Amino acid sequence: MPVEKGFLVGVELKGERHLWPVEDSVEELAQLAWTAGIEVVGRAIQRLEAPNPATYIGSGKVEEILAWKRELGYDVLLFDEELLPRQQRNLEQELDVKVVDRTALILDIFASHARTKEGRLQVELAQYEYRLPRLTRMWTHLSRQGVGGVGLRGPGETQLESDRREIGRRIADLRKQLEEVRDHRRQYRSRRRKAAMPVVSIVGYTNAGKSTLLNALSDADVLVEDKLFATLDPTTRRVELPDGQVALFTDTVGFIQKLPTQLVAAFRATLEEINESDLLLHVVDITHPNVREQSRTVETVLRELGAEDKPMVTALNKIDLLVKRQTEEAAAAGLESGPREVDVQDWVTEIMEGYPNCVAISAAQGSGLDLLLNRIQELLREDLVYMQVLLPYSSDGLIGLLHRRGVVESEDYGREGVTIEAKVPQMLAYHFEPYLVSSHDHSERTEIGRS
Repeated sequence: MPVEKGFLVGVELKGERHLWPVEDSVEELAQLAWTAGIEVVGRAIQRLEAPNPATYIGSGKVEEILAWKRELGYDVLLFDEELLPRQQRNLEQELDVKVVDRTALILDIFASHARTKEGRLQVELAQYEYRLPRLTRMWTHLSRQGVGGVGLRGPGETQLESDRREIGRRIADLRKQLEEVRDHRRQYRSRRRKAAMPVVSIVGYTNAGKSTLLNALSDADVLVEDKLFATLDPTTRRVELPDGQVALFTDTVGFIQKLPTQLVAAFRATLEEINESDLLLHVVDITHPNVREQSRTVETVLRELGAEDKPMVTALNKIDLLVKRQTEEAAAAGLESGPREVDVQDWVTEIMEGYPNCVAISAAQGSGLDLLLNRIQELLREDLVYMQVLLPYSSDGLIGLLHRRGVVESEDYGREGVTIEAKVPQMLAYHFEPYLVSSHDHSERTEIGRS
């Protein structure tokens, strides 16, 4: 199959605050195109006061892009913004070429990368919801075949209504199937809570190295590629923390700026895993030129999901590549040696100043992972409640739970059972309330101990 040639179009609206410079956003669009198998042959950028209602860009820019078509022979025009159906239709008529906006491109990539039944259902729903208002342009040519005067529907429009009804039924069916998936996930999370394992959700910008990190921590075999959205389907693996406690680490779908709203809605069941987790592990590609913008994009999406208050550890990934880059720059400047370790830490501090709980790592090289797991363990322990309980000997399951998930400070075996002093995660405290002798917050206990 011949490779499609794509021409990129970016627009910056004057007076609006943009997280990303338009040039960088178009460069990311080029990466998306490459991921979708499109060869980029050219690009154009326009700065406007407001979008043109008919074509989004100005008429002069449309003429310029048409001239580029004659010279470069591109097959598809890729827009960095989401177009209205009429804007897409008008551009295709004027340029006689396929027009694909950023949303459609991302949906196409998701469709090609989804592997599980759940993933395919989610993507299909998002695609139908995106395409439904755009059906008109597919049948415009047929409407001219109708006969009769004003007010009479031609066969093309009849076909359009038929298609709309069919797609509406399919959307309803997909939503029903995904609601069943959601119920299944709720049951799974309920069983997981009973098993009393802490859950860590790995979040981050697409291609930041989340899957590489999960592989390094758990010896998993998650697909790793240097492409945007290489993996979509969430993967959960057991990881042993330094104290021997086992936690569940889940690799979630990567985020991206201008993430289509259809995808956020369709992936609701998957993204709920983030809200249900005990801690977020934010993986950041520290070498990316837009590292700050990528981090803010992730924070924005987490805010939209209602997960902004979750405890978080930030893994500053690809530190090995940062050192390599600085060494090459030092050599190019004629310096005898590359950066020292203290210099690297200074760069990390400067780049990610203000981010809590940062740990510099290289998931690919396996460096810094012990420090990362220690920090995760510390943060999981911060939400501990001190409890003194008298557990009957018949409740050996609860005794084992205290040892697995809590920090046992003392045990006293008596006639009625074992009296245990321990620090227990807040979410598990209800298991021990029937056997409570005394309790208070870990933070309060710490202050009493200091006074």
